[in-house]
Amino acid sequence: MSAQPVVPVERELKFAQVDLDALRQRLLELEAERVGPAVFEENWILDREGELAGRSCVLRVRAEEGRGAILTYKGPATFEGPARLRPELELRVESAETALHLFALLGYQVQKRYQKLREEWRLGSETICLDHTPLGDFVEFEGGKAEAVAKRCGFDPEQAVRKSYLMLWAEHAAAHPEVPSDMVFPDAS
Repeated sequence: MSAQPVVPVERELKFAQVDLDALRQRLLELEAERVGPAVFEENWILDREGELAGRSCVLRVRAEEGRGAILTYKGPATFEGPARLRPELELRVESAETALHLFALLGYQVQKRYQKLREEWRLGSETICLDHTPLGDFVEFEGGKAEAVAKRCGFDPEQAVRKSYLMLWAEHAAAHPEVPSDMVFPDAS
């Protein structure tokens, strides 16, 4: 019998109400590398009778416009100072539709859906994600030096948002009952 596999841990800081144009300018000043053009993402959160939510885990299928799909497992979140840490495994697949069908056959159903337009940058080994969402504009700093990179970009790590997009959307929807239950752009069906 083999030992349990080691699951990589995602380290992240997220900030809300970000001026993305000003941040892009700062990233250029720091000689960060833009990974590519912004990509539209469609995300589905799956569960089977609440078994994952009950363990504070997430199973996600993400379709990236023009780039296929990514399957993601995220374990329970912990915090190290302002940084959110989560075990995370990802696997790239050709088709989000096929992945969703496979999971449905295994008893997993879509629980939530969310959308965003993501633009990725790199500064050294760190990833900086500029996200335009139905909730507004955010930035995520990911990697072992996330706090240092956030500071270099003018952000105070102590002001990082500790909640996921879906938690933030649930709060927003509770205060604005006219919005859809899923975090989608107004023109989405």
